[in-house]
Parts: sequence; structure tokens; C-alpha cells
Amino acid sequence: MGGVVGKGDSPRKAWVPETKLEAKMVEAIQRRASEGSAMKSSNSIILKFPKIDESLRNCKAIFQQFDEDSNGAIDHEELKRCFLKLEISFSEEEINDLFEACDINEDMGMKFNEFIVLLCLVYLLKEDPAALQAKSRMGMPNLEATFETLVDAFVFLDKNKDGYVSKSEMVHAINETTAGERSSGRIAMKRFEEMDWDKNGMVNFKEFLFAFTRWVGIDDIEDEEEEGEEKV
Repeated sequence: MGGVVGKGDSPRKAWVPETKLEAKMVEAIQRRASEGSAMKSSNSIILKFPKIDESLRNCKAIFQQFDEDSNGAIDHEELKRCFLKLEISFSEEEINDLFEACDINEDMGMKFNEFIVLLCLVYLLKEDPAALQAKSRMGMPNLEATFETLVDAFVFLDKNKDGYVSKSEMVHAINETTAGERSSGRIAMKRFEEMDWDKNGMVNFKEFLFAFTRWVGIDDIEDEEEEGEEKV
């Protein structure tokens, strides 16, 4: 995601977002970064995994509500009706950009993990009081706190506040927690590679979110359900 101008590890002002959506994500993260992060170490992020996991899994009922044809995926029209019911006022272009960005399998349908990422991006991008009220009406008051934790975690990793996480920033974050351990560098590299799925050396917030759903096992929910359906 994004293009590099020049060499080196994410020189600030040299990383150019490739899409309007990515540019908006970067701007929103930079605004949020100006407020600082409550996270003190990468361990503080890991300790929140169980609570985040539970909160995201509770989204399954919301996902099923908007998966009107119960085919296990939310298509473009279902997403538009979802936004309408949640009273989230996004333009047609914004909805298209979000759908395209989160439908990583390009199968014209968002699976559960993709839907979670989309909702978190909506939370990040839309500082709209009406949207926050809609979350409460839809039984999602705890989700706002969970998404804020995810934003806070990314801000903690983004040491230079440029809206992306680089390899050096990931190593820095891990070393803050595991100082003196030889394995810390390997751990940081493994985690970074899991996030940087387009292998361009930089991680944006969307990539971070998709990696996070894998870390807490959200993908496992879908695999288990698909196996269950095959047995029936």
C-alpha cells in the first residue's frame, strides 16, 4: 500500500498513499497520534487480546443481521443497506472504496473478518456523532472501545507518527518489551511479515487490522463454520 520515493526505511514525507482511502487512513492516524498512546509496551497490547477477541466475536450477530441472504458474505448492496440502517452517511465513492479495500479475496463479498476490518475503518474515518449513536442503537457500545484499543495499538507502533509502521519501528516496539533477549528481533520480523502482506516494507492500518484478526483467531471462526456446513 503506497509508493516509495527514494531509499531507506520509511523516510517521512517520502511515502505516497496509492488511494484516496489510504490517504484518509494516514491522515486519521496522524491526527490520532497527536493525542499520544496509552500503550506502554507491546506486552500491554498482547494482554488485551482476550478482551478484543471476545468483543470482535460478539460482532457475529451483527454480521449475520446484514448478511441478508445468509450466504456467509456481505455483498455491495447489503453493505449499502447496512450503512443506511446504521445511519452512517458515506458517499457512494467512499462505500465503493471501503468495499474494494476490505474485500481482499476479490470475490465481491465480505467475509466476517473483512467486515470487522471495515467497521474499524469506519470508526477511524468517521468522527460523526450520529454514527456513534447508531453503534449504541445497534447493540455495539463495547465495539467502540475495542476499535479505539486497536487504533491506540497502531499509534504505539508508529513511532515517527507518519501513519505507517516500518520494520525498524516494529523492532523498536518489541525491543522496548524484551530488552536483552536475542529472539526479540526475530519475533519483530515475524510479526512484521505477518502484517506486511503486500511485501512493500510498510504497514498501514488496514494491513494491521487484518493481521490482528488472524492473531486473535477470527479466521478460525469461519473455518470452523465452513467445516460444519460441509458435514451437514
